[in-house]
Amino acid sequence: MMMPARLNSIAARIAVAIVLAIVLGLLAAIGLSLVVSYYGYAQSGADDGARTHVMISKSNFAVINSRGNAMMLSGRIAVIIRSVASVPRSRQQSIVAGVAEPDMQVSLDAPARSDTVTGVDENLDRLRELVQIQLETMSPPIRVSARRVSVDDQGPGGPDHSNQTSGGAAVIEAALPDGRRITVTIANYPMGAGYGLILLLISIVVVAGLVSAWTARRLAAPIREFASAAERLGTDLTAPPLTLRGPQELRATIEAVNRMQLRLQRFLEDRTQMLAAISHDLRSPLARLRLRAELVADGEQQRKMFDDLEAMNAMIESTLAFAHDNARQEPRTLVDLGVLVGDVCEDVEDAGGKVSYSERRGIDVPCRPTLVRRAVANLIDNAVKYGGHARVNIVHHTDRVVIIVDDDGPGIPSEEQEKVFAPFYRREPARDPAKAGVGLGLSIARTVAREHGGDVTLKNRDGGGLSALIELPA
Repeated sequence: MMMPARLNSIAARIAVAIVLAIVLGLLAAIGLSLVVSYYGYAQSGADDGARTHVMISKSNFAVINSRGNAMMLSGRIAVIIRSVASVPRSRQQSIVAGVAEPDMQVSLDAPARSDTVTGVDENLDRLRELVQIQLETMSPPIRVSARRVSVDDQGPGGPDHSNQTSGGAAVIEAALPDGRRITVTIANYPMGAGYGLILLLISIVVVAGLVSAWTARRLAAPIREFASAAERLGTDLTAPPLTLRGPQELRATIEAVNRMQLRLQRFLEDRTQMLAAISHDLRSPLARLRLRAELVADGEQQRKMFDDLEAMNAMIESTLAFAHDNARQEPRTLVDLGVLVGDVCEDVEDAGGKVSYSERRGIDVPCRPTLVRRAVANLIDNAVKYGGHARVNIVHHTDRVVIIVDDDGPGIPSEEQEKVFAPFYRREPARDPAKAGVGLGLSIARTVAREHGGDVTLKNRDGGGLSALIELPA
């Protein structure tokens, strides 16, 4: 099922990831709150009356802990103080006895305790302020104080299982209008601001981080594939079109690249066919010129004309051969480059050339074998023709393979080392009838190497001679 374009955009995916992170973070916070409340309160003080309640209605969802919720606890304390203060002195003790609970001890005129715990206690101060606010409407006003005291192992509420983490008992005292003092003691009341906000923040950060990482991987995967396919397209126009996947923006980019690839393929096919057609059509006038040259009486002029005709015919044959190899669209296969270069060296030796090869095997390279063979043969032929002897070696690096062809010739000046790659360009010393060439060898070799993602470079050797290097990606 295809997603609508707007919902499949990068912006929509990021928005969905943000909303999902917030929702999952809140759910995780609720879950952690339930777990901490259960194990932190219900398990450590199962008999103290503190329980966690989950309240669900059509419009609300809440997780409430009677011990940890300062608003609820302050309301209970304020109601107790109001109730005791509003009845005659003779009935106050009975009300105190009736409101006593396991987690909250209430007493009148209790003796002062000397085991007060000093230090800043934000949670207890907040509880005192909430109780004070709820008693401000009484007349005369009732002043409320709060302090924390240590809890004995056999104190109110039974054994203390969390003395080290709760910080002791909270004591809320209030002076009644009749002069009596009421004391409310909450055993094991937690210190600090509580874990609710901390759990919420931690949950949102952790879940948002996980969702962000997952979203980033989902977004980056098709982009990485697109980059890899685009790199492959730069070295192989015959590669299959890129697969449409990912966000809408990336799909539009992939479609544009596929259209560009198709146009480039058609352009190269048209150029190759045109070049082959021109070269083929030139054969007829060349044949007529040869016939007319036969009628020339001057032997010297006739020889020069035949030489020019042979040179033109060699150019046409080279062009047609290259166009034919390129038009075949030979598929790329995994080839042992060492064996391929060895076969080329043997062919040159069979033709009478002097070649030495440091044979290497097991260098597998994906390539179009016929074109690579032609490029290597061109470099070796040039080395034999202009240097008398070709020495061939293969250097295998991590990411590339370099075929080095050395000769003992005069070399090429550095300012002309790029010019010789132009089609039909020949340096003046090379125009020796004994070393006839058409000026396409280096041009074809570089074209083949670059089509495979490599290159051909030249450099003069320190001891004399020239090194031709054809580089291919491994």
